[in-house]
Amino acid sequence: MSDVKLEVTIYAGYRGAERPSSFIFEGSTIDVLGIVRTWVEEEHKTRVQKRYFIVKGSDQYLYTVYCDVGSGEWFYQDRERTKGDQQ
Repeated sequence: MSDVKLEVTIYAGYRGAERPSSFIFEGSTIDVLGIVRTWVEEEHKTRVQKRYFIVKGSDQYLYTVYCDVGSGEWFYQDRERTKGDQQ
């Protein structure tokens, strides 16, 4: 499955670093309750950078989303239930 483009509302703090504050996934607005992890990957050949975030959504899922730094576009890569919410 290829990554899915997202519509993301971002927060840019006083240092200018952007992070997602909410996004639309499958027609629903998901608020970001917290950021679990961040990292940057760079393609060696193309030098394209992607800023990754694992975020806790308001629907109790953990989402892996990323921003293509060159284009500014956001994408969804993965989601899983939070450990305390599995049944």
